[in-house]
Amino acid sequence: MNRETVFIVLFRGIGGKTQLPVKPLREKLTDAGFRHVVTYINSGNAVFGSVLSRDAVVATVAEVCAQEFNFDKPIYALTRSEWDDLIARNPFPDAVDVPKHLHAAVLAAQPAEAVVETLRTFASEGERIAVVDNVAYLHTPGGFGRSRLAEKFDRGIGVPNTARNWNTVLKLAELACEVARG
Repeated sequence: MNRETVFIVLFRGIGGKTQLPVKPLREKLTDAGFRHVVTYINSGNAVFGSVLSRDAVVATVAEVCAQEFNFDKPIYALTRSEWDDLIARNPFPDAVDVPKHLHAAVLAAQPAEAVVETLRTFASEGERIAVVDNVAYLHTPGGFGRSRLAEKFDRGIGVPNTARNWNTVLKLAELACEVARG
């Protein structure tokens, strides 16, 4: 028998007209065979256990979301271990004091260094961006919503992605620990 893995699943593009209602989402993911399903705020985050591979998890979640919620945007699945690594590899440890000003963006692929350098030209004083493997970290001490770097990031990074602020990053890690305990 395969060993159960805890996955953190991030849905891209939730908000505004695109919604995934959390209670029905939990129910449908549970019906699909995922264990201990929890969701976090109505912005596209789920955590659960599964014996399936990552590819099978993403395919199953995508099928459920398409059939039940008419949702067909990208879905990212990281293991609990990968999520812990995302936290540990934060290149801006001094930025966690105000967690809403630090974001981690999970990237579908490694962006070109020239693209990251171009994005840096939009950074205001004190703002920073770094890419570690397939995660971009953005520190916007003046606020993400007021940052030109943040405004240019999504299209400018050149690869599909989905970002979460550090409060959400830490909460998802906490939920993953709870799911692992069962």
